[in-house]
Amino acid sequence: MNAPPEKPKLSRLFRLQWEDAQSDYVLLYPEGMVKLNRSAAEILKLCDGERDVQTITHDLERAFSVAGLKEDVNDFLRIANERNWIS
Repeated sequence: MNAPPEKPKLSRLFRLQWEDAQSDYVLLYPEGMVKLNRSAAEILKLCDGERDVQTITHDLERAFSVAGLKEDVNDFLRIANERNWIS
């Protein structure tokens, strides 16, 4: 299992966008679409290649007034990396 990049960014093969028809964020790619839950979308919105994982986690904790998201963010980023959503 590969660890996610230190400063993850959305892969060029995917586009994150809001879909009114889905009432959710989705990842669009040439072969289809992945409907995301809110947590996944919020994490991917911060994957800009500039922020490291620690900063992404901190920004989410601050934005949603919660603590202890490190493990959840890391778990999601590992999955996103395995699915090639991030690079």
